[in-house]
Parts: sequence; C-alpha cells; structure tokens
Amino acid sequence: MKLSSSAKKQESVFGHKAVPYLFIAPFIIFFIIVYLYPFFQTILMSFQRIDGPNHITWIGTSNYTKLFKDRNFSQSLMTTFRYAIWDVIILTTVPLIVACILNSGYVKFSAFFKSVFFIPALTSTIVAGIVFRLAFGTLDTSIANRVLALFGKPPRDWLMHADSANFVLILLTLWRWMGVNIVYYISGLQAIPPELYEAAQIDGANALQKFFYVSLPGVKPVLIYVITITVLGGFAMFTESVALFTQKYAGGIGRTIVGYMYQVGFYKSNLGMASAVGIVLLIIVLTVNLIQLIAMGFFRKEN
Repeated sequence: MKLSSSAKKQESVFGHKAVPYLFIAPFIIFFIIVYLYPFFQTILMSFQRIDGPNHITWIGTSNYTKLFKDRNFSQSLMTTFRYAIWDVIILTTVPLIVACILNSGYVKFSAFFKSVFFIPALTSTIVAGIVFRLAFGTLDTSIANRVLALFGKPPRDWLMHADSANFVLILLTLWRWMGVNIVYYISGLQAIPPELYEAAQIDGANALQKFFYVSLPGVKPVLIYVITITVLGGFAMFTESVALFTQKYAGGIGRTIVGYMYQVGFYKSNLGMASAVGIVLLIIVLTVNLIQLIAMGFFRKEN
C-alpha cells in the first residue's frame, strides 16, 4: 500500500524530525525546572521582602542597599576574594608541575602516585574538615603545634586568626582537589604529539624550554578549563568552610560569601536579601571568568 504525499510528509515531520526533540526534551524540562525557573525567581525575590508564603512585599532595591552597607558582607566578600586568588594560583600551578613530573616517564610507579593524589577527592568534606580542625587545633598536642615546637616556636590558635585560618582553608582545598587537576593536566599532556618533544630535543631544548614551548601551549585548553572551574569553586566554596570552622564564624573568620548568604537566608530568615547576595555573587563570578577568558585569548581566533 502506497502512502500519499501528505501522509509521507506527516510521517517525516512526526518521525525523523521529531526524534531529536524527543530525546532532548527531558534535559530541557529538567533545565527549565531546576535552573532557569529558580534563576528568574531569585532575581524577583531579590527585590522583595518575604515574611512568609503569603506575606511578600515589593521593596525595590532596598535589599541591595542594605547589603552593600553591611560590614559582614564586605568582610565575607574580601575573605572570598583572598581565598579565590590563592586558590587559583596554587591549584593551577602545583598540579601542573606534578602532572609534568608524573608524565615525564622518569617516575617509577606513576600510576600509584596518581591514585594517591586522587584519593582525597573521594573523601567526605565533613570528615576532612574535622581531621584538619583537629590537626590545627588549639592544644599543644595538635599536629601543627607539635611541628612548631620542633622549630622552637610557641603554639598558636590556627583557626582564630585570619591569616593562619585562611592558610589552613587553602591547605585543605589543595589537599582535596589537587588530584583532580592533576588528572586533567595529564590528559592534556598525553594528547600532545611526541614528535613535538623529539623536535625540541633535536633543536637542543632543555627540560625547562620543553615545558614552556611545548607542554604549556599544548595544555592551554585544559589550563583555561582548570582556571575557570577553580574560580567557580573558589567563589562558591562553602562546605569546607563549614566543616573547618564553627557555623557562627567567630569574628567573621572563615566566613565566605556563600556562608554569609546561608546565614542571612536561614538564620535570619531574610530570603530576599539572601537572593540579592546570590545575584551579586553571580555577577562577580561571571565578570571574573569573562576577564580571565579574554586575558587567556579564549575568544581570539587562531590563525
């Protein structure tokens, strides 16, 4: 039985052309419900005072005005910026150096060391925070204070001073996420053709010159990706801070911008102002990432 032209056309429209949309429909529905709707709802809530489900008042930019006048917000923002800067510097350079060493072929049992570096990423953040809190505790018998005693230094309250607390927080992050970045870098290094290293060897390049003129340009796409996710992770850091410090953040030490948003939204029940914090954080992260991508030539066309 032959189909008419209109029937064939209808079968084509609802058959071949509809199949791709059918497959991506679950993702689109999930994206709209979980991401797109909450995003626009957060923007709307940032201009409101919410005293309950049925007590919502439009207050314009009052939440933003109060936000920028709040000393705790500025302190949390500076803590986050300081943490994010050191996070980017350390988590992009140290894993790259370690990845180059492990990929050089001169290290025995390199697969074992890759596993050792990656295992902390599988560890519970809460457990890691408790361990670090005990290691850098106030007691003279804590591991950090015992190390200081070996050099004749007095014990100190590591988590009660801004500088040392920030150091412990960065150390915890480095311990947890360095292995992940090492895996990223090794995958980029292994994609570089060996012929490039052979040509550099023939031209008389040493190990340092091979790194700057072969390895570094070869892993540039991976480097851009690592910096981007490190910036996002630095500004969105919350779990490590909660696990390492008390939730009250004595003196504001260790409180990041996300921790501040959590306190405002749930402790003070000010969801409108917490939404404003989220929008400000989004603008900051997008701006920083855009500047970073432009500086690294992400949008530049290769000749």
